[in-house]
Amino acid sequence: MTVLETEQLTKQFGGLTAVDEVDLEIEQGEGVSLIGPNGAGKSTFINLVTRRLEPSYGEIAFQGDSIIGMDPHEVVQRGMSKSFQTASIFPELTVKENATIAALAAEHGSFRFNFFRNQNSYPAVDELANEVLESVGLYDERENEAASLDYGNKRRLELGIALAAEPDMLLMDEPTAGMSPEETKSTVDLIKRVKDELDLTFLLVEHDMEIVFDISDRIIVLNRGSVIAKGTPDQVQDDPAVQEAYLGGVEE
Repeated sequence: MTVLETEQLTKQFGGLTAVDEVDLEIEQGEGVSLIGPNGAGKSTFINLVTRRLEPSYGEIAFQGDSIIGMDPHEVVQRGMSKSFQTASIFPELTVKENATIAALAAEHGSFRFNFFRNQNSYPAVDELANEVLESVGLYDERENEAASLDYGNKRRLELGIALAAEPDMLLMDEPTAGMSPEETKSTVDLIKRVKDELDLTFLLVEHDMEIVFDISDRIIVLNRGSVIAKGTPDQVQDDPAVQEAYLGGVEE
C-alpha cells in the first residue's frame, strides 16, 4: 500500500524553484531517507508534505487521498506525525504529561487544559502514554519534569510524543542533531526497533550519511529541488550524480 505519494510537487519563491516537480512514493513499512546537499530543498519538501507550506502546483496524497488544502493538524489526525530538528516539548510538564497530551489528541482529536484534573476518566489515553514511554525507554522518568531530562532524552521524549499520535507515517527531521556519539547510536537503535515492532513507515531527513545508510530501506536524493537519484543505499552510494552533487553542492 502506498502511504505517501507526490506528483510534480513544486514550490516556487519568486524566481527561485525550491522543489521542482518531485515525484515520490513511499510504501507501508518502508524506511526512506531524503538526502541532498545544503539548499537542495529537503526542508521545503517536508513543509509541503506536512502542510506548513502551500505548493505552487502538484499533488500530495496520503493513504490514497489528496491532502492539498488541509491544515497541518488535519494531516496529523489522518495519521502523519513529525519529529522536529529541535526538541519540541512542554518543559514545565512531566514526561508523562507530555506523552499524554499527544495520546489524547490521537484518541479524541483535541486537548482541553482541564484534562489533567480528570485524567482518570481517560484510561485508554493513560495506557497509550505509558506504552509510548516504555517504547522509548522513558517510563522510569515519567514523573519527572521534562526540563530535567538531558538532551538525548529530550529528543527521545519528542520521538515518543510523535509516536503517541499513533502515526501511520512518521517524518523525522535530523532526529540525532546535537547528540553525542553514544546518544546518536542509542537513538538510531531505538528508531530501528520501533520501526520493526510497529511496522512503522518513516521519511527521514538526515545529514549523517552513516545513519542514513544504516537505517534506510531506500534513499531519495534531492539537488537544487529535483530528484537526481533514488534506490537502495548501495545503489545510491555508487551513483555518479550523487557523488557530483555532494562534491559540488550548493550552499544555503
